Amino acid sequence: MTQDVYHIPALLPESLEALCLQPSGVYVDATLGGGGHSRAIVEHLGEDGHLYSLDRDSDAIARAFADSRFTAVHGDFRYMANYLRYYGHYGDVDGILADLGVSSHHFDDADRGFSFRADAPLDMRMNRASSLTAAALLAEAPEERLATIFRIYGEFRQARRLASAIVKRRDTDPVLTTGQLASLAEPMLNPARAKKELAQVFQALRIEVNGEMEALEAFLRQSVELLSPGGRLAVITYHSLEDRMVKNFMRSGRIDGEAEKDLFGRSDAPLKPLGKAVGPTPEEVERNPRSRSAKLRVAVKNEELGMRN
Repeated sequence: MTQDVYHIPALLPESLEALCLQPSGVYVDATLGGGGHSRAIVEHLGEDGHLYSLDRDSDAIARAFADSRFTAVHGDFRYMANYLRYYGHYGDVDGILADLGVSSHHFDDADRGFSFRADAPLDMRMNRASSLTAAALLAEAPEERLATIFRIYGEFRQARRLASAIVKRRDTDPVLTTGQLASLAEPMLNPARAKKELAQVFQALRIEVNGEMEALEAFLRQSVELLSPGGRLAVITYHSLEDRMVKNFMRSGRIDGEAEKDLFGRSDAPLKPLGKAVGPTPEEVERNPRSRSAKLRVAVKNEELGMRN
Protein backbone atom coordinates (compact mmCIF):
# COMPACT_ATOMS: atom_id res chain seq x y z
CA MET A 1 0.00 0.00 0.00
CA THR A 2 1.33 3.44 -0.88
CA GLN A 3 2.29 5.84 1.88
CA ASP A 4 0.21 8.88 0.89
CA VAL A 5 -2.98 9.44 2.84
CA TYR A 6 -5.83 7.87 0.91
CA HIS A 7 -8.28 7.85 3.80
CA ILE A 8 -8.04 8.18 7.58
CA PRO A 9 -10.20 5.48 9.19
CA ALA A 10 -12.84 6.82 11.59
CA LEU A 11 -13.45 5.34 15.04
CA LEU A 12 -10.73 2.75 14.52
CA PRO A 13 -10.15 1.56 18.13
CA GLU A 14 -13.89 1.55 18.76
CA SER A 15 -14.51 -0.52 15.61
CA LEU A 16 -11.92 -3.13 16.56
CA GLU A 17 -13.39 -3.44 20.03
CA ALA A 18 -16.90 -3.73 18.60
CA LEU A 19 -15.94 -6.70 16.42
CA CYS A 20 -14.57 -8.63 19.42
CA LEU A 21 -11.84 -10.01 17.16
CA GLN A 22 -10.72 -13.62 17.50
CA PRO A 23 -7.39 -14.80 15.99
CA SER A 24 -9.05 -17.62 14.02
CA GLY A 25 -12.18 -15.68 13.09
CA VAL A 26 -13.67 -14.90 9.69
CA TYR A 27 -14.45 -11.23 9.14
CA VAL A 28 -15.79 -8.91 6.45
CA ASP A 29 -14.91 -5.27 5.88
CA ALA A 30 -17.68 -4.25 3.49
CA THR A 31 -16.01 -0.92 2.66
CA LEU A 32 -12.28 -1.35 2.05
CA GLY A 33 -11.60 2.26 1.05
CA GLY A 34 -8.06 3.20 2.03
CA GLY A 35 -7.62 -0.04 3.94
CA GLY A 36 -7.16 1.48 7.40
CA HIS A 37 -9.79 -0.62 9.13
CA SER A 38 -8.86 -3.73 7.13
CA ARG A 39 -5.17 -3.53 7.91
CA ALA A 40 -5.90 -3.13 11.64
CA ILE A 41 -8.26 -6.11 11.63
CA VAL A 42 -5.71 -8.34 9.88
CA GLU A 43 -3.09 -7.40 12.47
CA HIS A 44 -5.32 -9.06 15.10
CA LEU A 45 -5.72 -12.32 13.16
CA GLY A 46 -3.70 -15.50 13.44
CA GLU A 47 -2.72 -17.77 10.58
CA ASP A 48 -6.17 -19.40 10.57
CA GLY A 49 -8.10 -16.12 10.57
CA HIS A 50 -9.20 -14.33 7.41
CA LEU A 51 -10.63 -10.99 6.33
CA TYR A 52 -12.59 -10.38 3.13
CA SER A 53 -12.79 -6.71 2.15
CA LEU A 54 -15.12 -5.35 -0.52
CA ASP A 55 -15.09 -2.16 -2.52
CA ARG A 56 -16.76 -1.20 -5.80
CA ASP A 57 -14.09 1.43 -6.49
CA SER A 58 -11.29 -0.04 -8.59
CA ASP A 59 -8.88 2.56 -7.14
CA ALA A 60 -9.35 1.09 -3.66
CA ILE A 61 -8.76 -2.45 -4.90
CA ALA A 62 -5.63 -1.40 -6.80
CA ARG A 63 -4.18 0.11 -3.63
CA ALA A 64 -5.06 -2.81 -1.34
CA PHE A 65 -2.27 -4.34 0.73
CA ALA A 66 -1.10 -7.93 0.37
CA ASP A 67 -1.41 -10.50 3.16
CA SER A 68 -2.17 -14.22 3.22
CA ARG A 69 -4.94 -13.54 5.74
CA PHE A 70 -6.62 -10.97 3.50
CA THR A 71 -8.69 -11.05 0.31
CA ALA A 72 -9.73 -7.87 -1.52
CA VAL A 73 -12.94 -8.24 -3.53
CA HIS A 74 -13.88 -5.79 -6.28
CA GLY A 75 -17.63 -5.57 -5.81
CA ASP A 76 -20.59 -3.75 -4.30
CA PHE A 77 -21.51 -4.71 -0.75
CA ARG A 78 -25.13 -5.05 -1.82
CA TYR A 79 -24.00 -8.41 -3.28
CA MET A 80 -21.92 -9.32 -0.24
CA ALA A 81 -23.65 -12.66 0.35
CA ASN A 82 -22.84 -13.85 -3.18
CA TYR A 83 -19.15 -13.03 -2.78
CA LEU A 84 -18.88 -14.74 0.59
CA ARG A 85 -20.70 -17.81 -0.70
CA TYR A 86 -18.11 -18.00 -3.47
CA TYR A 87 -15.37 -18.11 -0.84
CA GLY A 88 -17.22 -20.77 1.13
CA HIS A 89 -18.69 -18.68 3.92
CA TYR A 90 -22.37 -18.39 4.74
CA GLY A 91 -23.68 -18.27 8.29
CA ASP A 92 -20.20 -18.64 9.79
CA VAL A 93 -18.86 -15.07 9.66
CA ASP A 94 -17.74 -13.78 13.06
CA GLY A 95 -17.97 -10.07 12.36
CA ILE A 96 -18.89 -7.55 9.68
CA LEU A 97 -17.81 -3.91 9.54
CA ALA A 98 -19.04 -1.17 7.23
CA ASP A 99 -17.80 2.43 7.22
CA LEU A 100 -20.37 4.26 5.12
CA GLY A 101 -18.35 7.44 4.75
CA VAL A 102 -16.86 8.62 1.47
CA SER A 103 -13.08 8.18 1.38
CA SER A 104 -11.00 11.34 1.73
CA HIS A 105 -9.50 10.35 -1.63
CA HIS A 106 -12.86 10.86 -3.33
CA PHE A 107 -13.27 14.36 -1.94
CA ASP A 108 -9.66 15.32 -2.59
CA ASP A 109 -9.55 14.01 -6.16
CA ALA A 110 -11.34 16.82 -8.01
CA ASP A 111 -11.84 14.70 -11.13
CA ARG A 112 -14.20 12.39 -9.22
CA GLY A 113 -16.68 15.27 -8.87
CA PHE A 114 -17.67 14.65 -5.25
CA SER A 115 -16.72 18.07 -3.90
CA PHE A 116 -17.66 21.67 -4.68
CA ARG A 117 -14.23 22.94 -3.58
CA ALA A 118 -12.91 22.69 -7.15
CA ASP A 119 -14.64 23.00 -10.49
CA ALA A 120 -14.69 19.57 -12.13
CA PRO A 121 -17.02 17.31 -14.12
CA LEU A 122 -20.11 16.24 -12.16
CA ASP A 123 -19.33 12.55 -11.89
CA MET A 124 -19.79 11.18 -8.33
CA ARG A 125 -19.67 7.51 -9.34
CA MET A 126 -18.09 5.21 -6.77
CA ASN A 127 -17.85 2.60 -9.51
CA ARG A 128 -16.47 4.23 -12.65
CA ALA A 129 -17.89 1.39 -14.74
CA SER A 130 -21.40 2.60 -13.91
CA SER A 131 -23.12 4.54 -16.67
CA LEU A 132 -25.02 7.07 -14.53
CA THR A 133 -23.09 10.21 -13.59
CA ALA A 134 -24.46 13.12 -11.58
CA ALA A 135 -24.43 15.26 -14.73
CA ALA A 136 -26.48 12.65 -16.60
CA LEU A 137 -28.95 12.49 -13.72
CA LEU A 138 -29.43 16.26 -13.78
CA ALA A 139 -29.84 16.19 -17.57
CA GLU A 140 -32.40 13.40 -17.71
CA ALA A 141 -34.41 13.11 -14.50
CA PRO A 142 -37.89 14.68 -14.33
CA GLU A 143 -38.20 17.81 -12.22
CA GLU A 144 -40.33 16.08 -9.59
CA ARG A 145 -37.77 13.32 -9.16
CA LEU A 146 -34.93 15.82 -8.75
CA ALA A 147 -36.94 17.70 -6.14
CA THR A 148 -37.55 14.46 -4.25
CA ILE A 149 -33.85 13.56 -4.35
CA PHE A 150 -32.79 16.95 -2.94
CA ARG A 151 -35.54 16.91 -0.32
CA ILE A 152 -35.23 13.31 0.90
CA TYR A 153 -31.52 12.57 0.47
CA GLY A 154 -30.21 16.08 1.10
CA GLU A 155 -32.91 17.43 3.41
CA PHE A 156 -32.54 20.64 1.40
CA ARG A 157 -35.31 23.15 2.06
CA GLN A 158 -35.12 24.72 -1.40
CA ALA A 159 -35.37 21.35 -3.18
CA ARG A 160 -38.22 22.30 -5.52
CA ARG A 161 -36.69 25.64 -6.41
CA LEU A 162 -33.34 24.05 -7.25
CA ALA A 163 -34.91 21.27 -9.29
CA SER A 164 -36.91 23.84 -11.27
CA ALA A 165 -33.81 25.93 -11.97
CA ILE A 166 -31.91 22.88 -13.24
CA VAL A 167 -34.71 21.82 -15.58
CA LYS A 168 -35.27 25.33 -16.95
CA ARG A 169 -31.68 25.73 -18.09
CA ARG A 170 -30.68 22.21 -19.10
CA ASP A 171 -31.90 22.32 -22.72
CA THR A 172 -29.65 25.26 -23.53
CA ASP A 173 -27.07 25.25 -20.72
CA PRO A 174 -26.94 21.89 -18.91
CA VAL A 175 -25.29 21.59 -15.51
CA LEU A 176 -22.11 19.63 -16.25
CA THR A 177 -19.64 20.68 -13.57
CA THR A 178 -19.47 21.01 -9.80
CA GLY A 179 -18.89 24.73 -10.18
CA GLN A 180 -22.02 25.20 -12.31
CA LEU A 181 -24.15 23.35 -9.77
CA ALA A 182 -22.70 25.33 -6.88
CA SER A 183 -23.33 28.64 -8.70
CA LEU A 184 -26.90 27.64 -9.54
CA ALA A 185 -27.65 26.69 -5.93
CA GLU A 186 -25.88 29.67 -4.34
CA PRO A 187 -28.84 32.13 -4.38
CA MET A 188 -30.97 29.50 -2.61
CA LEU A 189 -28.57 28.89 0.26
CA ASN A 190 -28.93 30.35 3.72
CA PRO A 191 -25.81 32.54 4.11
CA ALA A 192 -25.42 31.44 7.72
CA ARG A 193 -25.02 27.79 6.69
CA ALA A 194 -24.24 27.98 2.99
CA LYS A 195 -21.44 25.40 2.99
CA LYS A 196 -23.51 22.90 4.94
CA GLU A 197 -26.52 23.29 2.64
CA LEU A 198 -24.38 23.01 -0.49
CA ALA A 199 -22.83 19.85 0.96
CA GLN A 200 -26.37 18.52 1.42
CA VAL A 201 -27.13 19.14 -2.26
CA PHE A 202 -24.02 17.25 -3.31
CA GLN A 203 -24.75 14.48 -0.81
CA ALA A 204 -28.22 14.00 -2.28
CA LEU A 205 -26.85 13.52 -5.80
CA ARG A 206 -24.12 11.16 -4.61
CA ILE A 207 -26.64 8.98 -2.77
CA GLU A 208 -28.87 8.75 -5.83
CA VAL A 209 -26.09 8.18 -8.37
CA ASN A 210 -24.66 5.33 -6.33
CA GLY A 211 -27.93 3.87 -5.07
CA GLU A 212 -26.56 4.12 -1.55
CA MET A 213 -29.77 3.62 0.42
CA GLU A 214 -30.83 0.58 -1.61
CA ALA A 215 -27.33 -0.86 -1.24
CA LEU A 216 -27.38 -0.28 2.52
CA GLU A 217 -30.71 -2.05 2.91
CA ALA A 218 -29.43 -5.06 0.95
CA PHE A 219 -26.22 -5.09 2.99
CA LEU A 220 -28.07 -5.07 6.31
CA ARG A 221 -30.35 -7.93 5.32
CA GLN A 222 -27.46 -10.02 4.05
CA SER A 223 -25.37 -9.38 7.15
CA VAL A 224 -27.90 -11.40 9.17
CA GLU A 225 -27.61 -14.29 6.73
CA LEU A 226 -23.81 -14.29 6.80
CA LEU A 227 -23.19 -13.88 10.53
CA SER A 228 -22.83 -16.86 12.82
CA PRO A 229 -24.93 -16.83 16.02
CA GLY A 230 -23.14 -14.41 18.35
CA GLY A 231 -21.44 -12.69 15.41
CA ARG A 232 -21.05 -8.89 15.47
CA LEU A 233 -22.28 -6.25 13.03
CA ALA A 234 -20.62 -2.82 13.30
CA VAL A 235 -21.70 0.08 11.07
CA ILE A 236 -20.34 3.63 10.95
CA THR A 237 -22.83 6.17 9.58
CA TYR A 238 -22.43 9.85 8.70
CA HIS A 239 -25.90 11.27 8.11
CA SER A 240 -29.34 10.87 9.63
CA LEU A 241 -30.89 8.86 6.78
CA GLU A 242 -28.42 5.99 6.93
CA ASP A 243 -28.14 6.15 10.71
CA ARG A 244 -31.91 5.83 11.08
CA MET A 245 -31.95 2.83 8.75
CA VAL A 246 -29.12 1.10 10.64
CA LYS A 247 -30.68 1.86 14.03
CA ASN A 248 -34.07 0.53 12.96
CA PHE A 249 -32.63 -2.63 11.46
CA MET A 250 -30.45 -3.46 14.43
CA ARG A 251 -33.38 -2.97 16.76
CA SER A 252 -36.07 -4.77 14.80
CA GLY A 253 -34.62 -6.56 11.78
CA ARG A 254 -36.71 -4.27 9.58
CA ILE A 255 -35.89 -0.99 7.85
CA ASP A 256 -39.07 0.65 9.17
CA GLY A 257 -38.21 -0.32 12.75
CA GLU A 258 -41.38 -2.35 13.31
CA ALA A 259 -40.28 -5.67 14.79
CA GLU A 260 -42.15 -8.83 13.93
CA LYS A 261 -43.42 -10.87 16.89
CA ASP A 262 -44.16 -14.52 17.48
CA LEU A 263 -47.45 -15.97 18.77
CA PHE A 264 -46.48 -15.07 22.34
CA GLY A 265 -45.77 -11.44 21.49
CA ARG A 266 -42.01 -11.80 21.73
CA SER A 267 -39.80 -9.89 19.31
CA ASP A 268 -38.40 -11.98 16.48
CA ALA A 269 -35.58 -9.51 15.77
CA PRO A 270 -32.46 -11.33 14.53
CA LEU A 271 -30.05 -8.82 16.09
CA LYS A 272 -29.57 -7.30 19.51
CA PRO A 273 -28.11 -3.76 19.69
CA LEU A 274 -25.11 -3.39 22.01
CA GLY A 275 -25.25 -0.07 23.80
CA LYS A 276 -25.81 3.32 22.22
CA ALA A 277 -24.17 4.89 19.19
CA VAL A 278 -20.56 5.94 19.74
CA GLY A 279 -19.05 9.09 18.26
CA PRO A 280 -15.46 10.31 17.87
CA THR A 281 -13.49 11.81 20.73
CA PRO A 282 -12.53 15.50 20.56
CA GLU A 283 -8.96 14.35 19.90
CA GLU A 284 -10.03 12.30 16.89
CA VAL A 285 -12.06 15.18 15.46
CA GLU A 286 -9.01 17.41 15.78
CA ARG A 287 -6.86 14.85 13.92
CA ASN A 288 -9.54 13.99 11.39
CA PRO A 289 -12.26 16.67 11.04
CA ARG A 290 -14.22 14.47 8.60
CA SER A 291 -14.96 12.07 11.45
CA ARG A 292 -17.05 14.71 13.23
CA SER A 293 -20.41 13.31 12.17
CA ALA A 294 -19.46 9.63 12.45
CA LYS A 295 -21.60 7.29 14.55
CA LEU A 296 -20.76 3.68 15.28
CA ARG A 297 -23.62 1.28 16.02
CA VAL A 298 -23.03 -2.33 17.01
CA ALA A 299 -25.29 -5.37 17.24
CA VAL A 300 -24.88 -9.08 17.88
CA LYS A 301 -26.78 -11.83 16.09
CA ASN A 302 -29.17 -13.56 18.46
CA GLU A 303 -28.03 -17.08 19.18
CA GLU A 304 -31.55 -18.31 19.93
CA LEU A 305 -33.30 -17.00 16.86
CA GLY A 306 -30.62 -17.52 14.21
CA MET A 307 -31.29 -16.35 10.69
CA ARG A 308 -34.62 -14.80 9.82
CA ASN A 309 -35.98 -14.92 6.30
